[in-house]
Amino acid sequence: MRTLAVITILLSSIPCAARPDDWPQWRGVSGNGVSSETGLPVRWSKDDVAWKTPLTGLGVSSPIVWRDRVFVTSQIGMGELRPGSHPTLARGPEAASEKPLGKGATSTAAKQTIFLVEAFSRNDGRRLWEYRIPAEAPLIAVHQKHNLASPSPVTDGELVYAWYGNGQLVALSLDGKLTWQRHLGKENSPFEIEWGHGSSPTIYRDSLILLCDHIPVSYLLAVDKKTGKDKWRVDRGKGVRSYSTPTVVRGPSGDELIVNASERIDAYDPATGKHLWYTGEPNRFPIPVPTAENGILYASRGYRSGPFMAIRLGGKGDITSTHVQWLVPTGAPYISSLVLYQGLIYMANDAGVASCFDAKTGEKTKSMKHASYTMGLEFSPDGKRIASAPRGNVNKFLAVFDVAGGKAVFNAGPFGEYVAGLAFTPDGKRVVATGPQKSVRLFDAATGEVVLTLKRADHTAKPAVSRDGRLLAWSEPGGYRYIELGKRPQDGKK
Repeated sequence: MRTLAVITILLSSIPCAARPDDWPQWRGVSGNGVSSETGLPVRWSKDDVAWKTPLTGLGVSSPIVWRDRVFVTSQIGMGELRPGSHPTLARGPEAASEKPLGKGATSTAAKQTIFLVEAFSRNDGRRLWEYRIPAEAPLIAVHQKHNLASPSPVTDGELVYAWYGNGQLVALSLDGKLTWQRHLGKENSPFEIEWGHGSSPTIYRDSLILLCDHIPVSYLLAVDKKTGKDKWRVDRGKGVRSYSTPTVVRGPSGDELIVNASERIDAYDPATGKHLWYTGEPNRFPIPVPTAENGILYASRGYRSGPFMAIRLGGKGDITSTHVQWLVPTGAPYISSLVLYQGLIYMANDAGVASCFDAKTGEKTKSMKHASYTMGLEFSPDGKRIASAPRGNVNKFLAVFDVAGGKAVFNAGPFGEYVAGLAFTPDGKRVVATGPQKSVRLFDAATGEVVLTLKRADHTAKPAVSRDGRLLAWSEPGGYRYIELGKRPQDGKK
């Protein structure tokens, strides 16, 4: 049975003028995960999906957007998995719910491993073109939750650059024509790294910058983005590892290229590769990408509950004692990067805690603690409240938090089973929870009082409320059901 990945786009108001609505690289226009685009969706339900279309292959790279096109990379064929056990992100009973990429599809699904770049219409999801790259050895063994299509593509509006976890690299026109290609895994050294390569390419002026920190050889490479020829290369020492993506930030004396790696954080001149400064202790799995504002770099190192810090840019050599403004030794996410917005640092760690810190001091301003593994989050339409539900065998309850204060408005449960879906009514005064004890429950979002309980014969999931607040729908095995609030449930389409 063939497994299809699906790309889904939510409805949003997209202006014709340039260009906050472009998302040309990993973490967006500025590489910081923040968009100045307005009118974006604040909820996810089937009523809000503008289009969805199947992908030819599987992958965990992030889609990028340029003008009217969406570009995605993927892989046909499962490739090689690393021998032995594969650690989960969650701990405890919740870990049992984690699934491998492709839900266990075997490597026999395709006789040959093929890398793909696909382009879709941003307006309606039509596939515009597909470019196939036969995978060449050496193919590196990876963790079961991803494959060699993990790096996200990047575009400068003229070419699309796609890089894969064995070192193969292609530059394509926006119409899918090959401009140049290379195989760094053959030219230099195999991309051998524990669990597989994860770094994405970065564009700086006329250069495409590639971080190749692997066990045999570690180096930072800049190539001419039009021709693919080397511009500069910096050898970083044998055994240095990184899964992070290099990012360029503005310092007091010029641009600085920041690399989060296993030994420390390094800064380079992105035009020449000259080393500028370094700081930080060794870290086993350096994954997050730093961000910067007003001459200050905000960085987390990765791995389980690692450190995060603020660093004043513009230093020389070892800046640990001169430019580190503050450092929090623990509490940062394993994988996800920090988000800096309007003087506040936002993060969500592996313990199911969303937290906010003052960027000037590193002091916590608010946090929303719920459970060790959060099943779902749903914002109220006005963005003032957030409903949260955990997944697992303990603490099975629903909580609603005040976003501004970070405090719980109410907790409901435990229910004896996890909450399978959440939805607010359009006025934000009610929140729907499906799943608990084979029921649909409607809560007062201010008090937690149960306003309505519908007992069902089977599990319920995926609640949705019509935009006029009149109809409440949910899914059950074999179809969906809906009610006009205040009346009896009705059968939906099978």
